[in-house]
Amino acid sequence: MNCDFLTDTPGKLYKLAGRQVRTEGTKIDLGVARVGGDEFVVMAGPCAIESEEQLLATARFVHSHGAKVLRGGAFKPRTSPFSFQGLEEEGLKLLRKARQETGIPVVTEVMDTRQVELVHEYADILQVGSRSMQNFPLLKEVGKCRKPVLFKRGMAASIDEYLLAAEYILNGGNEQVILCERGIRTFETSTRNTLDLNAIPMLKRLSHLPVLIDPSHGTGYSWMVPAMARAAVAVGADGLLVEVHYKPDEALCDGVQSLSLDMFADLMQDLSRIAPAVERYIDLPVSV
Repeated sequence: MNCDFLTDTPGKLYKLAGRQVRTEGTKIDLGVARVGGDEFVVMAGPCAIESEEQLLATARFVHSHGAKVLRGGAFKPRTSPFSFQGLEEEGLKLLRKARQETGIPVVTEVMDTRQVELVHEYADILQVGSRSMQNFPLLKEVGKCRKPVLFKRGMAASIDEYLLAAEYILNGGNEQVILCERGIRTFETSTRNTLDLNAIPMLKRLSHLPVLIDPSHGTGYSWMVPAMARAAVAVGADGLLVEVHYKPDEALCDGVQSLSLDMFADLMQDLSRIAPAVERYIDLPVSV
């Protein structure tokens, strides 16, 4: 296969994730949308599932304002062992209830090989978080699944390390991998992480896999999220993973970086106006 279009790009050629394997971008069908197609797909919801009221109120709102996937953490990896760790299986049951009510698929994180079967039972998309990017036994296990995997870049991982880790999932037979840039750790301390917008065009050039961006973790501040989300559309991201909470000031996890409902509504309007400039679109409900 002719790979001349990659000769001016640094990095390796990847056996499974690379453009030399599949020159056209992979499109992943979620039923309600296709990630990697012309639609800019938004996945939104709370960082952590805290209660039925919190999840359902947020789910109804983000769905009614154009989100195609509901996000919510049932198992939460936290820096401190004394922080809220999630509702675990009870949280998964609430996700299922939210899906039944809204009709949109759900994504949630799996942290351990022992959780894969359980999370697979409830979730439509399995998320492998930043801290697990090189948990190779976990990557091999989700590689055996036949559901999409939202795969986040490690906080200190190079693009090369990231794509090679993605190949562990692909090598297991699961071709439904969605990459997600969520910020990397640099010398900068004014933000939680440094959102690496460079990674979007680089990943799109090196790999055929679709790429999302997570400006919530990438910045750590809700007021920065809209600007970085707008930039993500412009640089070619296929979608957005964003934290939204119906009462951010009361959130048990990452309230500072979570959009309020009104902020999310405004953001979706902004993105819907920007997307056509780069030949993408956002499918907003008629009533919005």
